[in-house]
Parts: sequence; structure tokens; C-alpha cells
Amino acid sequence: MVLRAPDSVEHAVEPVHTILAELVLGGAALGWVTPPPRAEVAALLTDLAEAQRAGNASVRFAYAGEDLLGFGYWRRYTRPTHRPNADLEKLAVARSAHGRGIGRLLTAALIEDARAEAIEILTLDARGDNANALHLYRSLGFVEYGRLHDFVAIGSARYDKVFCSLDLRTPGA
Repeated sequence: MVLRAPDSVEHAVEPVHTILAELVLGGAALGWVTPPPRAEVAALLTDLAEAQRAGNASVRFAYAGEDLLGFGYWRRYTRPTHRPNADLEKLAVARSAHGRGIGRLLTAALIEDARAEAIEILTLDARGDNANALHLYRSLGFVEYGRLHDFVAIGSARYDKVFCSLDLRTPGA
């Protein structure tokens, strides 16, 4: 397993699109009801690569050989008063690679990248029924700081939106 930051994102567009489409079609809690179009994924990765070069984001890809198994990213908040902080926006692992510790490796690398960029607090939100993700985040030190009940709407189904944070100002956090 190799974790890489993007040197160029063109190589990742198709496999990231494939992973997202598979997961979203399977009901994964990634923020889309239907899979995002390829052009949207390409624009997202391009924006993230530019933000990473400016120190405003971190993107990580997990590979086994040439096969992309997962990716994740955080972005620094844009509001001037929130700039010391960032939000872990997405973490996605191919269904075929679930249970192999890839999500943990990606999240740990993103946390280290946040420390390297002097991020003070790393936040995230997760759908309340995403027990595996919430367990992972808690095991890495994230704490829940709020919850919006029945906030996420997928058709007639409603789910809580759970907010978590990791304070990186504390040594050893």
C-alpha cells in the first residue's frame, strides 16, 4: 500500500470517478444522491491540487500497485477568522478494499498533513448511520461536538448529521 499526494490529478480522475460512482450507487454517505459526473470529479481534483500547492488543502491517494483504492482530502476554511482550521471533506475507499485499513491510513496521513500546515482544528461531519466512519474518526481522536437530527435527506429517509473535531494544538493529539 502506497499513499501519495498528487503530483498531477489527471491520472486520478477516472479511478476516483469510478470509486465515487460505485459507492454512491451503493448508498454511501458521501454527499451525493446520484454519482457525480466525471467533469465534476475532474474539476474537484483540479481545484484541490491548486489549493494544495497554496497550502490550503491536502489530498491523499492510496494505491496498491497502479490500482487506486481510496482517496481523501481536507481544505482550509476560507473565512478569514476560520483560516487556522480545516475541514476533512471526503474520505472514500473502493468497496472492494473495505476492511483493509485504508481509511485509517488515509485519515492518519491527512491528520499529519494538517499538522505540517499548522492547522489548529480539523473538523469533519458524517452521516449519523455511518457507524464505521464514526468509529474510525473517534479512534483517531476526533470528538463529537454537535449533531443535527434528521438533517440529511435522501428521498423520504432522514439521517443525523454528526459534527466532529480534532484539536491539533494539543501535543500528541
